[in-house]
Amino acid sequence: MNDTSRPLAGRVALVTGSGRNVGAAIAMHLSRAGAAVAVNGHRDTEALQRIEDRLRERGGQACVAIGNVGKSAEVDRMVRHIEETLGSIDIVVSNAAIRPMHALLDITDEDWNRVIATNLSASFFLARRTLPGMLRNKWGRFIHISGLDGFTGHMPLRAHNVACKAGVVALAKAIAREFGGQGITANTVAPGAIDTERDWSQYAHFDIDEVLKDIPVSRLGTVDDVAQACVYLSTDAASFVSGQTIHVNGGQYMF
Repeated sequence: MNDTSRPLAGRVALVTGSGRNVGAAIAMHLSRAGAAVAVNGHRDTEALQRIEDRLRERGGQACVAIGNVGKSAEVDRMVRHIEETLGSIDIVVSNAAIRPMHALLDITDEDWNRVIATNLSASFFLARRTLPGMLRNKWGRFIHISGLDGFTGHMPLRAHNVACKAGVVALAKAIAREFGGQGITANTVAPGAIDTERDWSQYAHFDIDEVLKDIPVSRLGTVDDVAQACVYLSTDAASFVSGQTIHVNGGQYMF
């Protein structure tokens, strides 16, 4: 653990929703920092396999853990596979999310429950399943990926997602309080406008210059900006940082 170039050597990390974009970048950066990394997704097995191959090609330990993190039984199965393949999980980055668009009055019970399961309940299922191992080892890290909308409430046609983004912040605080004396921290990373294929393909009608006017650093964020915040929170250097949110938004949101 003393190699400053690989501060996560000997640690095992799970990154959910890591087949592409922010999740893939987090997996790559954690691996570069020395962690063995389990990449997760529900459907796109080819993308996950490509990420695993890239991690291994760079000398890292990795495995693919297919499963729907919004279902507790699948989380249990997935975690068992990771434990058998890489070892006890030390770091959980809860990034998986679905983002359907519905006007609030058009959201059905099924729509609501599906988003809540993946975007909020999954973080609870993961914590419940991995905490026993962390408690045995007296070390653990939970990092929930929230978003600017979880603090501003502004995400048109996505009230269900906004509720979840705020919920994972509160859940991280609850974990931080209950388990803080046992070597376990829980934090949230809240990205702002990040330049990813998934995000901007939906907003092609936006004027990018208008978006940038609201960002003091005058650029979009990158997936690496988000990933580097996650690496920091995973290390011993962040052992006194818990129950907090790191806003990665170029100054777009200040409080």
